[in-house]
Amino acid sequence: MSKLEDILQQEVLAEIAEVTKAAETRAAEIVRAAQEQAEALKANRQKQLEAEHAAAVRRAESAGELVLNQARIQARGRVIDRVRAEATKALADLQAQANYGDVLVTLAEEALRGLGQAEALVVNPADAPKIEAWAKGKGLELRTDPGLRYGVRLVAAGGKSMVQNSLAERLERAWDSLSAKAAKAIWG
Repeated sequence: MSKLEDILQQEVLAEIAEVTKAAETRAAEIVRAAQEQAEALKANRQKQLEAEHAAAVRRAESAGELVLNQARIQARGRVIDRVRAEATKALADLQAQANYGDVLVTLAEEALRGLGQAEALVVNPADAPKIEAWAKGKGLELRTDPGLRYGVRLVAAGGKSMVQNSLAERLERAWDSLSAKAAKAIWG
């Protein structure tokens, strides 16, 4: 019986070896498939992370550009405000110059051409002495208005209409065009 036992034992061992080999082969296939799946998941997740990173970088760059543009706009606004303040200061400085009376006369002549018949000339109280002779020469009553700056107002006969001609109003009317030209000169 020992031979039979040996044969059966060999057959059992061979069968165990065959089952073990098949199990090892199947386990290796499962491990390889799992590794492939893990690598695919890892590659997919890596692509997702790279896409998320690229999107975050684009958002950050966009936000940075927005902040930079806002800062540029604010800086340009401050510079244009400064240009306007300097222009207004230049008007105030003009008022102190010796030829300011000639400027008032020129403004009054222009207003008179626009109005036709006038009965009164209105100026700032500080400007009255500078244009008084011109008003008398034209036969106009000289009036003052502290709110009128850097110019004149002519009142028509009967007081129903008037024409105002001031450097401050001209600056105001032309400001959009002037500020655009100033911006172009400064920033190109």
